[in-house]
Amino acid sequence: MIWFALAVDLTAIFVLSYVLYFRRHGRRDLVLAYVALNVGIFSVVAMLTMKEVGLAVGFGLFGVLSILRLRSDTISQGEIGYYFTAIALGLINAVAAPAPWTMLGLNALMLGVMYVADHPGLIARSRRRVVTLDVVIEDETALRQELERRLRGKVQHVLVTEVDYVRDLMVVDARYQEPRSAPVPSTGSTLTLSLPAWMGGR
Repeated sequence: MIWFALAVDLTAIFVLSYVLYFRRHGRRDLVLAYVALNVGIFSVVAMLTMKEVGLAVGFGLFGVLSILRLRSDTISQGEIGYYFTAIALGLINAVAAPAPWTMLGLNALMLGVMYVADHPGLIARSRRRVVTLDVVIEDETALRQELERRLRGKVQHVLVTEVDYVRDLMVVDARYQEPRSAPVPSTGSTLTLSLPAWMGGR
C-alpha cells in the first residue's frame, strides 16, 4: 500500500506545484520547495507509521513545519496556502495509505479546492495595494477619492497603517476593484485618411 500511496502523493504534488501553481504564478523556485517539502513529509510520516510510532508524532511534525518561515525570500499569502497544502498532502497520503479510497477522495478534495480558490476568474478584478501618500488626509471620504484617482479603481476598504505628521506622509492598505476593460473596437470598422493636396490627395 505504501508504494501506491507514494504514487498518489507524487501525482498530487505534481498537479499542485506545476499544473496549478507554476502555470498561474510562474515561480520555479517554489515548485522545488513544494515538491521537496511534500516528499519529505510523506517519507518521515510513512516511516513513523510503519514503526508504529504514535500518530501524535506525525501531527506534531506537521505543527512544527507549519510555523516555519522562509527567511530567504518573501512569499505571498497565496503561496503560503500552497505551502500548507503541500504539507497536508504529504501527511494525508502517508497516514491514509491503508485506506486508498479515503486517500484518493481527500487528494481530489484538496486539489479541487485549490483549483477553484486560486482560479484567475474568481474575483478577478479585486486588488490590494499598500500605498504611501506624500500628504496626510484625515477625512475618509477625501482619502478614498484620492486613492481612487491614483489607483484608477473603486476603493472598497481602506486601512490606515501609519501616519507621520513630521514628514507629512501616510501609509494605507487599500482594497479596490479594477474597472472593466473598455470594449475593443470592431475589426470591421473602416478608417479613412485624407492626404494633403500637395501629396496628390483630393
